[in-house]
Amino acid sequence: MALMQITGLTMRFSGITAIENLSFDIEEGSITSLIGPNGAGKTSAFNCLTGFYKATSGNILFDGESLINVKPYKITHKGIIRTFQNVRLFKNMTVMENVMSGAHSISKQSVVGALLRHPAQRREEREILKSTEYFLDYIGILDKKDSLAKNLSYGDQRRTEWARALAARPRLLLLDEPAAGLNRQEKYKLAELIRRFRDDFGITVFLIEHDMDLVMKVSEKVIVINFGTKIAEGSPKQVQSDTAVIEAYLGSKEDEREQI
Repeated sequence: MALMQITGLTMRFSGITAIENLSFDIEEGSITSLIGPNGAGKTSAFNCLTGFYKATSGNILFDGESLINVKPYKITHKGIIRTFQNVRLFKNMTVMENVMSGAHSISKQSVVGALLRHPAQRREEREILKSTEYFLDYIGILDKKDSLAKNLSYGDQRRTEWARALAARPRLLLLDEPAAGLNRQEKYKLAELIRRFRDDFGITVFLIEHDMDLVMKVSEKVIVINFGTKIAEGSPKQVQSDTAVIEAYLGSKEDEREQI
C-alpha cells in the first residue's frame, strides 16, 4: 500500500525546469531511494514533498491527503520528517537540547500551558526527556548528551541529527545525503541503522544518496531521475543494469566519441 503518491510533479524556477512530470509511489514500510547525477532535481523533489518549495503542478498525496500548499510545519505534524545534506544543528546547544527540539516540534501543549506549567505540560516534558535519552542511546551517543553540538565530531553531529529526527516520531523519514562526509565504517553502521529505523519503529524511509554502495545495500526500490525526469524505477538490480541509467551516470557512446 502506498503511503505517499507523487503524480505529475513539476517544479519550475524562472523558466528553468527542475522537475518535470515526476510520478512514483513510496510504499508504506519500505526503504526507497531517489538517485541521479548532480543537478538531476533530487533535492528540489525533497523540498516539494516537505513544503519548502511550492510545486508548479502535479500532486503529492500522503496517506490519501494532498500536501500541495500545506505549510512545512503542518507537514511535520503529519509525520513527515527530514534531515538535510548539510548538518543543521543548534551549534551552541547541547546534544540533549538539540534532540529535544525534535520532540518539541510535535508537542501538543500550548505556549500558555508551558508558561503556567500545567500538569499536562509537565507530564509531556518528562516524556520528552525520557524519549530523548532513549533515542540518544539507540543511536549510540547518550554519553555525549551534555556536549555542545559544535564540539562534536562530524559523525556524531550526523548521529545527533538522526536522533532528533527519530524524536519527532516520523511515519515517513526523508534522509538527504545521510552518508555525506562519513567514513567507510560509519557508512556501514548507517546502513544498519536505516534498516533498524524501519524494522524497530515501522518507519518508511525515503533517501537521496550519492553513495551507490549504500543505496544498493539498503534499498528495496530505487527511482532514478535525470534533468528532473524519471528515467528508471525498480529494484537495485534492475536499475543497475538499465541502459538509460548507465548512460546518465557514465555518458553514452556518442558522448565518448565526441570527447575523442
